[in-house]
Amino acid sequence: MADDGGQQRTEKATGKRKQEARKRGQVAQSREIPSTLILMTALGFFYFAGSWMFWNISEFIGDIYQHLDTLQFNSVSDLNALSVGVFNKVFLLLIPLFIAILIAGMAGNVSQVGFEMHAEPMQPKLSKINPVAGLKKLVSLKSLVELGKSVVKLLVVSGIAYGLIKSEIKLFPALMQQGVGDIFVFIAKLAFKICFFVCLALVILAVLDYVYQRWQYEENLKMTKQEVQDERKQTEGDPKVKGRIRKVQLEMARRRMMESVPEADVVITNPIHLAVALKFDAGEMTAPTVVAKGGGHIAERIKSIAADHQVPVVEDKPLAQALFKMVEIGEFIPADVYRAVAEVLAYVYRLKGMYQTA
Repeated sequence: MADDGGQQRTEKATGKRKQEARKRGQVAQSREIPSTLILMTALGFFYFAGSWMFWNISEFIGDIYQHLDTLQFNSVSDLNALSVGVFNKVFLLLIPLFIAILIAGMAGNVSQVGFEMHAEPMQPKLSKINPVAGLKKLVSLKSLVELGKSVVKLLVVSGIAYGLIKSEIKLFPALMQQGVGDIFVFIAKLAFKICFFVCLALVILAVLDYVYQRWQYEENLKMTKQEVQDERKQTEGDPKVKGRIRKVQLEMARRRMMESVPEADVVITNPIHLAVALKFDAGEMTAPTVVAKGGGHIAERIKSIAADHQVPVVEDKPLAQALFKMVEIGEFIPADVYRAVAEVLAYVYRLKGMYQTA
């Protein structure tokens, strides 16, 4: 397996890498699928419309021979007129076949890679006409695989044709006693049978080739671990930088939270591990709001700031745990704890009243 800077390409291709490869025209595509569809379409067309084409051509040729004595070839214009007439007739007979084949070819490609057009694969590049690069392609593994597939197809087609002809060869002597029409029908049936079984064999080969092309495509686009990390940094940012930014953001949010503690009406504690600071302004708020909360050393910091600014600290373990779990900073308390918080606030207001009276 190819390596890159000493690293093995062991990682599956990311979506971004596949999209970039698609823009360059690198897709998992089997040439056997459109070829097989074209052959099957042509076979089906001749099966259903072959007699129509045959009789139209026969009628056209017969008409020419019937009026051969009346044809004038005195000038170049007469020959041009005859040529144009023949061309128009043949074109009208063949245009349905051409359209069917075109649709089959497009369907075979679109069904594999979708309908997309990119300018990059069509841009002229000097590397495409480099003879050295061309020689390398001739002796590459891909060329050997394509040669092997061609040999297999040749053996399959020739084997099927040989087997079917051998099974019908006993009927060949009897053809000498048949008319030209019967001989033509026999040949047409045998040719159709050969084409039919060849198509079935090519369908199997096309499916196998598509599976191989998908595997080869995934293998060619595999990435090293370093390439995956570099791509992740490009799309999502360096994890170290993101970590530092997140740390700064948390520190700023914590600082703003601590600045709100002196404005709180009460701090409810666990009593040791948790601390939740509440503020209530009857003129502006519909319910008390959590302005700060934290656990561990943050809880200790909240209690310390509350003590420095004479904010009452009330110990209520169930209420502290409920508020810490249920309410985020800046949110109103839920209705479930209205009564318990109201009792705490009433107690705090009584204490403040007693201090003011004293």
